[in-house]
Amino acid sequence: MEPESAVTTCYRHPKVESYVSCTRCERFICPDCMREAAVGHQCPECVREGARSVRRARTVVGGRVSAVPMVTYVLIGLNVLAYLGELVRPALVDRFEMLGAALTGPDGGLYVWSSSYPAGFHPTGVVDGEWYRLLTGAFLHMPATEGTFGILHIVMNMVSLWNLGRVVESQLGRIRYLALYLLSALGGSVLVLLIAPATPTVGASGAIFGVGAAYYVMARRLGADMNAVNRFMAGLLLWLVISAGLTSWQGHLGGLLAGAVVTVAYAYAPRGGRRPWIQAGVCLALLALLVVLVVGKVGALA
Repeated sequence: MEPESAVTTCYRHPKVESYVSCTRCERFICPDCMREAAVGHQCPECVREGARSVRRARTVVGGRVSAVPMVTYVLIGLNVLAYLGELVRPALVDRFEMLGAALTGPDGGLYVWSSSYPAGFHPTGVVDGEWYRLLTGAFLHMPATEGTFGILHIVMNMVSLWNLGRVVESQLGRIRYLALYLLSALGGSVLVLLIAPATPTVGASGAIFGVGAAYYVMARRLGADMNAVNRFMAGLLLWLVISAGLTSWQGHLGGLLAGAVVTVAYAYAPRGGRRPWIQAGVCLALLALLVVLVVGKVGALA
């Protein structure tokens, strides 16, 4: 009688015959469990174990590399959703736009701010503790039938964010990029509060100017061809001048300055274990400065 042949089965699927073994653990695996390796095949467990031992790629500033600019997509989505909300309920603009100081009258209308006001009027804006306006205004845009640009306001801003944001997010990593965007938006609103507190403003332009500043700083840091980058910055600065007569130049300039400060800290912090702490420290210091400026201005207005 001939000896009975031994049958080998997959260690994960005992009922499936298998004649291929994992090159790392040498356990038999079926076609469903085979994972391509540099040499032969590996089982799912060995693949996961190997992935844990591989260091994730980092950007030049220390952020995690991600192939999909998810933060940019989310920011664009939030701006578009807010705009659709405005179309359905226009009162959202008055409720959440960036407004430093105004008076709401008995008729519900907004009036020019004065620290002394008659009965029936009450303060409105950051001066009345509505600090959320410093950020919510950066996600709103001019209604389609109002302002100099109408619907072009959000269209131009979102196209700019699409073009710039994807590049800068890939250079910084998601967390650093989000911090840059929010601090730039806040920087723009704070400069509006300091210079033109009674002027209602909306738009993501301040944050986008901050992203534009990051694009320039990172291009220099990475040694890119600066000819095209310099032309872009010249156009951005030209628009800053032109916008002085059309839109809130204070928001643009504040976002540009805040974005530049944050990105310089990102790009030129020394390598090593201290780098994330230095970068975070600069961001927190800028945030603290902006808070102090807001408190001081609100105190002066009141």
